[in-house]
Amino acid sequence: MTIRAGVVGNPVAHTMSPMIHAAWIEAAGLDADYGKFLLPLDGFRAGIQDLAKQLRGVNVTIPFKEQALGVADWAEPLAAASGAANLLLFNADGIEARNTDGLGMLVALTEQAPKFEIANQPVVLLGAGGAARGALAALLQAGAPEVYILNRTLERAETLADMDKRAFALPLGWAAEAFEEAGLVINATSVGLSGVDDLDLPLDALPESAVVMDMVYRPLQTGLLRAARARGLLCVDGLAMLIGQAVPSFEAFYGRPPPAQVDVRSICLKALGQTETAP
Repeated sequence: MTIRAGVVGNPVAHTMSPMIHAAWIEAAGLDADYGKFLLPLDGFRAGIQDLAKQLRGVNVTIPFKEQALGVADWAEPLAAASGAANLLLFNADGIEARNTDGLGMLVALTEQAPKFEIANQPVVLLGAGGAARGALAALLQAGAPEVYILNRTLERAETLADMDKRAFALPLGWAAEAFEEAGLVINATSVGLSGVDDLDLPLDALPESAVVMDMVYRPLQTGLLRAARARGLLCVDGLAMLIGQAVPSFEAFYGRPPPAQVDVRSICLKALGQTETAP
């Protein structure tokens, strides 16, 4: 039987996950497919219950990552700790939730900022949604000494900061103060996804050694990353994270690791009309 999986979200047209998984499926010679499914904002649970009858599992993108944990019958520790899931597996005895976002983020940092050490300096995390939850759990697990969460709605940041005594919530207006000692800044919001960037961050306050990461990968070079490069800062793009989180997802869906010989980053860059950019 064909093993079917996919990605759910709203919007979902932008996602490159089907391209990545299709390349791996073809190279592996699997009888499998991976689609994308637009779910209504007020119909996530019903949509998942329907897809669970048809698929092996789904990746979950904005804005459903927090809801994804709520529909699961059980969750692996990282998903439970973060309060969000980006991977749901439909098993005979129920729905399992996992979070591979944090792993993808760490893989991206290792690839594009190999000298950065999480345990050495504070991290500033922009956003307090599902992507930020997965990132925070992974950062804390990796030994981040302090994580400052900046969000337009302070209450959401405060709720997220309750996860650990090393996490602190701040209003966006305090970005300059938070940046002064930061070793890493991560944009975990969807700002930039439409091509319009309005974060207006005080990047001049960052140390010259700081790393800036944007989880948005379409466009690949967001306004934040362009401004960071102009400042001379090392950058990590969202495509590296997307591919990093897709690896364990593929293995969970299809029961084997993706073929290592397939250069899915080059495939995605070509689709984006981009060439490789130096960090």
